[in-house]
Amino acid sequence: MKIPYTYSALRYVHDITTGEFVNVGVVLYSREARYASAICRSTFGRLSKTFPGMDGDAFKSQMRFVQSRIEEIGDELKKELPLNGHPASVVEVAHAVLPPDDSSLQWSPPGSGLAENLSQTLETLFERLVTRYDERPQQERRSDDEVWRKYRRSLESRHVLKHLQSKKISVQDDEVEFQYAWKNGVWHCLEPVSFDLSSADSIREKAHKWLGQLLSVKDTKEPFKVYLLLGEPQQEALRPAFDKAVSILHRLPVDSEVIREDHAGEFSEKFAREIEAHEKKG
Repeated sequence: MKIPYTYSALRYVHDITTGEFVNVGVVLYSREARYASAICRSTFGRLSKTFPGMDGDAFKSQMRFVQSRIEEIGDELKKELPLNGHPASVVEVAHAVLPPDDSSLQWSPPGSGLAENLSQTLETLFERLVTRYDERPQQERRSDDEVWRKYRRSLESRHVLKHLQSKKISVQDDEVEFQYAWKNGVWHCLEPVSFDLSSADSIREKAHKWLGQLLSVKDTKEPFKVYLLLGEPQQEALRPAFDKAVSILHRLPVDSEVIREDHAGEFSEKFAREIEAHEKKG
């Protein structure tokens, strides 16, 4: 059965006078399914090329805020009884997070449609409205963000996303920033890593890159654990190179787990149980 929904794109307007904008996110809402969720950019490379001088750190912080707040609204909708009243359309959901004003973030006029899978439809809208014209390195087939969206679906269904935040793991002369982390005494850092590349050399180089990055912060004073959420190559000929990359990652000098795509559901279930157990103790 197809479910009606409404959606709106989030626009970054660099100069209010000229009105030039770039889509940076999408929110989707279905009153019937009591569903609300959003996907926003986690990077700003394309925007910084289009609008030199933008504050990248502030932009990423705004994107995390918008996405997490809408995900919280989605969780609240699932828990509330219908008698409490639900938003009539995506406009109410969007404006509850970012009211209309003269800031650089603006909502587009709403659109609507019918879908069997709302989460998948949200991803499709994000790719069509936000990332369609992104430049991609020639050797890259799926980006880290695209791999994240596969794991994200599984985590979202278990109400994990609202617990995640960004975290920098630092030492005196270096740091690694994780966009998705949760703390229960130890920082649990989730990192999507795409190995869907076009050559064995690029796969090996990316594995060694992560080995080096985590080696550089292994002496941090904050305890942390890294979960590398892998995206596998689509080319069968690159499977041996991927298997070698996984072996390299198993030698990481920090507490870590390496998760393959076919274990996304199992990992999400385990992670959700840990969060639930921690919440009950608190």
